[in-house]
Amino acid sequence: MILVVDDDKTIRLSLKLILERNGYDVALAEEPKQAVKIVRSTPAVDLVLMDMNFWSNESHESSLSNGRGATKVGKASYARATNGEEGLTLLKQVKVFRPEISVILMTAWGSIDLAVQGMRAGAFDFITKPWDNGVLLERIETAIKIHSKSTTSRPIQNSPIVGTSLAGILSTVSRVAPTNAPVLITGESGTGKELIAEAIHRQSQRANGPFVKVNLGGISTSLFESEMFGHKKGAFTDAKEDRIGRFEMARGGTIFLDEIGELSMASQVKLLRVLQDQTYEVLGDSETRRTDVRVVCATNADLKAMVEEHTFREDLFYRINLIHLQLPPLRERREDIPLLVEHFLRQACADNQLPFVSASPEAIAYLQTLPFPGNIRELKNLVERTLLMKSPLPAPVSGKENLLTAADFQPNCMTTQAILPREDGVEGASLSSLERSAIAACIAKHGGNLSLVAKELGISRGALYRKIEKHGL
Repeated sequence: MILVVDDDKTIRLSLKLILERNGYDVALAEEPKQAVKIVRSTPAVDLVLMDMNFWSNESHESSLSNGRGATKVGKASYARATNGEEGLTLLKQVKVFRPEISVILMTAWGSIDLAVQGMRAGAFDFITKPWDNGVLLERIETAIKIHSKSTTSRPIQNSPIVGTSLAGILSTVSRVAPTNAPVLITGESGTGKELIAEAIHRQSQRANGPFVKVNLGGISTSLFESEMFGHKKGAFTDAKEDRIGRFEMARGGTIFLDEIGELSMASQVKLLRVLQDQTYEVLGDSETRRTDVRVVCATNADLKAMVEEHTFREDLFYRINLIHLQLPPLRERREDIPLLVEHFLRQACADNQLPFVSASPEAIAYLQTLPFPGNIRELKNLVERTLLMKSPLPAPVSGKENLLTAADFQPNCMTTQAILPREDGVEGASLSSLERSAIAACIAKHGGNLSLVAKELGISRGALYRKIEKHGL
């Protein structure tokens, strides 16, 4: 059931008609107290669609002639609040009594700041008045699907994502991919943000449509509209022929906006408008066109910090940040390195028509001590570079396979500093973490030669292997 809260009877009845025609049960409330009562007494409510401003009764007559549109009824006056305070209070009450309920806010375009305050307070989404029925229904469907208890995760088929540490993120991908919810993927460069975006597209209902990648960091402010929305011949000096914009190219599919943190403030306003209204105009053409795309964004920037510094619009941040996926750096998922190395070796050997070669346990142990500031991309380059520098590979001995050793990787490694134990904060470190750091530093020191590592640490080689396994090295 959807609860519609608005003091305008026309809007309430219009929304009731639209929603019931699309199969939803609807309850109506004209003011916050009535809405709270329904929320507390009706378990069937799944979503609240609410206005931010309401008419308030004032017992004095001083507001009758204050020029703010007050209307006299007997000795009382009714003034429409514009600061959204009642709406924010209602939102917080709904979240206290029924935190699982999704709330979509309705506000005028000029009052988007109110919607941003609502998003901070826990609203799921916001939509501007006058609304587009298609956009409204899509947002409602997305909210209900994402928060539905019956929504289950499906395994991602034929995924190129290697490793076990991203299981939680992939579960979220499977859950939200079938919806049209915008997704923001954050993480350092080289962590696989584009692969996650592709996985979302493949699992979506738009999988048969195009997947259009746009590097926003490479588009200047002056060319933004032309690149994203297209232009007509003669629209400006160098427009010698018609150009199709990226949103048009992605029609029916997914548009992947990479490096969104690089977008200028002027371009952010234009992007917000198309994401909010799902309409745009081609340069040189007055016809308004409708978008039909799923938006996935990515960045290695800290957008929250940029919002605080006023270099990224807060309303745009909330519009693209409906679902947030944070990818960890490789140094925080070292347990995936053995699988990644094997995957990259198989791929490189096949691409270069070389016999398959593996990495020795000592090589893997060495690689797990490196910080990899370039993350998975850096590891992939290191594996491929080491393999090619080693070729031509010697013919494998019968019953044995070719192995790349730590000594093979060392000269090709551009990362010179291994993960060493910290000198500060030792008192607060656990014995296990100190032991792990000492072993990792020793492995790096001897280039993965575990015989020398065991000798220096004063333990047997078997004991060293057990500790390496214990600490995930």
